[in-house]
Amino acid sequence: MQTLLILTFVIGYLAIAFEHTIHLNKTATALITGVLCWTIYILFDHEPAKVGEELSHHLGSVSEILFFLLGAMTIVELIDSHYGFKIITDKITSKNKVTLLWIISLITFFLSAALDNLTTAIVMVSVLRKLIKDKETRMFFAGIVIIAANAGGAWSPIGDVTTTMLWIGGQVTATAIIKGLLIPSLVSLFVPLIYLSFTMKGNITSPSSKISVENETYLARKHSIIMLSTGLGMLLFVPIFKTVTHLPPYMGVLLGLGVVWVVSEILHHGRDDAEKKPFSVAHALSKIDSSSILFFLGILLAIGSLEATHLLTALATWMDSSIGNQDVIVFAIGIASAIIDNVPLVAASMGMYDLASFPTDSKLWEFMAYCAGTGGSILIIGSASGVAVMGMEKIDFMWYLKKISLLAFVGYLAGAITYLILF
Repeated sequence: MQTLLILTFVIGYLAIAFEHTIHLNKTATALITGVLCWTIYILFDHEPAKVGEELSHHLGSVSEILFFLLGAMTIVELIDSHYGFKIITDKITSKNKVTLLWIISLITFFLSAALDNLTTAIVMVSVLRKLIKDKETRMFFAGIVIIAANAGGAWSPIGDVTTTMLWIGGQVTATAIIKGLLIPSLVSLFVPLIYLSFTMKGNITSPSSKISVENETYLARKHSIIMLSTGLGMLLFVPIFKTVTHLPPYMGVLLGLGVVWVVSEILHHGRDDAEKKPFSVAHALSKIDSSSILFFLGILLAIGSLEATHLLTALATWMDSSIGNQDVIVFAIGIASAIIDNVPLVAASMGMYDLASFPTDSKLWEFMAYCAGTGGSILIIGSASGVAVMGMEKIDFMWYLKKISLLAFVGYLAGAITYLILF
């Protein structure tokens, strides 16, 4: 069973990677792969009821991510429909590619630590659409946004789901993780940026504004600032809501969506339906790329089957016994997280190493937070932020592999070396 399961996952993964070569949509492939993996599991297992319970358990975890993604993307679309991001883009006046790349990357890095890497990636891609007209250039910038978002999320206890897992589990404390990983995370971003500062040339071309003079005056003065501050404020409120209530992040996002929805209704109260339609939640929902959410569902279901059959735990155990050196193991986990979701990998590692042997804020846990957080940038489907950007900008797996993966790997390696030297 395990061999067939691995083979199905690998074939599905390769089909996603070579989407444009075989002319099969990655979402369809991901959904088929996810369902087939669980079908193989339940057909070969003698306890179908147990498999059904495990599927329900994993679907619950997957649904949390999907609802979070749906809520965050809707809030971002509402801000965008009210031209809220125009307030930000108007402040960014540089047309030089290198200067703009540094500005965007640093904003992404620090915003990711305050929000999380997934939400930040969604927000920053929306900003890029207002700044860069050329599709190829915007895709490249979006690739760097993935690196910056994952690097920014790694050093914050609320910036990346794996760091949050380690924080909630008691493996790390907030102060220690910030002190220990801030510099290595910056290095993992700065190394690619420094290289690009010498190789990237030219200026960007901004897209022409399609806002009518009447709408621009009406919205810029009365609504854009309100919607931008409310939307970003509610997104920033999510980690606070989680800390206070201990409810999962998607609950905070759904609360935020409800608040932004109400504010939008109040702002446009009294206008007729035709006038309100471009600024409504229904319109925002229609603009969301639902295929990327279904892609997320398929790939996470497939990975869930590997976790449910203990293949990921077996992988972690095998690495521990065959490699031995903990630094190399954790570094390899980071590489593996570019292929397999970092959440089950870190969960398996948390089960392998106990707090009695490796107490809170040990080198093992801090280094794991860095590697699992930033290693996913090496491939576009290696992180939640990467998958979200992939769907929003229609970035091809192989394009990312050719243009961004090496930059991400060099940054990942540089940051890992920096952490080990500093420690």
